[in-house]
Amino acid sequence: MSGIDACLSEALAIPGVRGASLVDWTTGLALGVAGEGPNHDHEAAAAEAAELARLTFESSAFTQADQPERAVEDGRAEQADGPVEDLIVTARGGYHLIRFVETAFDSSVFLYLWLDRAESNLAVARFRLRDLTAALVLS
Repeated sequence: MSGIDACLSEALAIPGVRGASLVDWTTGLALGVAGEGPNHDHEAAAAEAAELARLTFESSAFTQADQPERAVEDGRAEQADGPVEDLIVTARGGYHLIRFVETAFDSSVFLYLWLDRAESNLAVARFRLRDLTAALVLS
């Protein structure tokens, strides 16, 4: 289990990663950043990625009707997990990878990686990102 700084440091060790940030998608604020930001601006990238993440996460087009439900305290049923695990945006010079972080509270954060297209392996980055978010401890 690791904290935000350790998680971002490990993310930078993934081959081809140019920058990483942990973002709250409800506010668009970066909770932590490391490395370079796209266009040298982590905050603008966090806000734009948060908008994309929010739209995707809340879209009914990505929910599965057969996804298991769980009961919550007031008797309502809700989906066991969010409808989306991660997002991949391919651009001419790089990849933008967003992985939603499951937390004990409202799960409104994601880990965002910006990767150099020529130096990275998208599959490896995706699997490493999955492991990083599983070990991330937010308090």
